Amino acid sequence: MAKDGGSKKAPKKQRWYKVLGEAYRVAKRTYPWARWALLGAAAAGAAIGVVPAIATGRWITWGIFAVLFAFILPMITLTRMVRTASYKQIDGMPGAVSAVLDRIRRGWTVQAEPVRFNARSQDMVFRAIGRPGIVLITEGPTPRVERLVAEERRAIKRVAPNAPVHVINVGNDEGQTRLIDLNEAMRRLPRGITSQEVAALARRLEALSQKSLPIPKGIDPYKARPDRRAMRGK
Repeated sequence: MAKDGGSKKAPKKQRWYKVLGEAYRVAKRTYPWARWALLGAAAAGAAIGVVPAIATGRWITWGIFAVLFAFILPMITLTRMVRTASYKQIDGMPGAVSAVLDRIRRGWTVQAEPVRFNARSQDMVFRAIGRPGIVLITEGPTPRVERLVAEERRAIKRVAPNAPVHVINVGNDEGQTRLIDLNEAMRRLPRGITSQEVAALARRLEALSQKSLPIPKGIDPYKARPDRRAMRGK
């Protein structure tokens, strides 16, 4: 009997120790001292249980806590290291903002591709719409992207003149927001419109997105993709 060539096997679920191994490798690429940090966290976790055990003499009870903390603290440390390492590995790459915005979906309508860009300098402006209103997120030196931001502001004003517009300049220069802090910076923006107005505003700006020029060669925001598990903190 011939086998059905069209059937596909479901991908095997990766075992937990392989996930931990990959997470450790991601962290070590950015932090060569990751091993010692994890060992220190394990020692600190064990001490949380050992010290009270010595003081009270209840070795069984506190011994269990020592084992638990010796495992939990390194896991928390590793999770944070992988998350920051994932951001650092894409920081400075063209389209890094898009990679972060791709993970900020809840409550936001995000334009994955840049709405404004400069092919020569690879400066970009991305757009997100949420309860604060319209947020323009820039990549590139702040003085250099001001022209792109002004162009997008004029385009927005034609279709939504009363919509609040915020600008977040992403980068590592003075006055800019670090890539790793972008999510928090967007959450801190004051709310200016309702959920219903968010949907209506997104529909108005959809026409602008359809008129946008294609991304020039050499600029591919999809190449900058951090580890998805790390971005979620898992």
